[in-house]
Amino acid sequence: MPTPEGSPGPLPDDSSTDPAAMREQYRSEDFVERDLAPDPMAQFARWFRQVAVGGVLHEPNAMIVSTAGPDGRPSSRTVLLKQYDDRGFVFFTNYDSRKGRELTANPYVSLLFPWHPMARQVIVTGTASRTSREETVGYFRTRPHGSQLGAWASAQSTVVGSREELIARYEELAARYPEGEKVPAPPHWGGFRVVPETIEFWQGHENRLHDRLRYVREGGEPGGRWRVERLCP
Repeated sequence: MPTPEGSPGPLPDDSSTDPAAMREQYRSEDFVERDLAPDPMAQFARWFRQVAVGGVLHEPNAMIVSTAGPDGRPSSRTVLLKQYDDRGFVFFTNYDSRKGRELTANPYVSLLFPWHPMARQVIVTGTASRTSREETVGYFRTRPHGSQLGAWASAQSTVVGSREELIARYEELAARYPEGEKVPAPPHWGGFRVVPETIEFWQGHENRLHDRLRYVREGGEPGGRWRVERLCP
């Protein structure tokens, strides 16, 4: 059968690019209940230190944030974690972006930390709410000058005519707020804090006999006690 004009043609017969043939045996120590910290945020801090120290992983704070709109259609994107403590996980974004609008309408969210080099994942489910304006402004002041301007220049998730148009917006702001001049935090920009209801720690093993230990907040309410359950891989 002839190849249509302009078509790239059939893919080469290369098993190395066949996703069904891609397999890896994860070899790691058993991860059992006695190894867990008393609460999930302490356990997260323990694992996070292990991937963050020594350059084991590029951007260990990169996480996949999944939301859903009022119609139930999901969307995912990679976002950088900026804070975490006993209250939850914090990231910052444009509130008018798709994720910002979806979280305003439906606060249920999932976070995924894909730490592949260590055959680990951390999966968080919970609810998101906006951080205080004081927290937002405090963090905004720590951002590089260019990133502060970018928060104003980009109407995140909206259609833009060209890259040139986006650069022109940025350059206009750079002229208005030169390096060293205070840039105000945009009113449409700020943080979300995800308060976890479940946090699963996944450790890969040979033969798909992975360890999956999940903390579940009893009653689903902040401040509630945590129980631990083991899931089949």
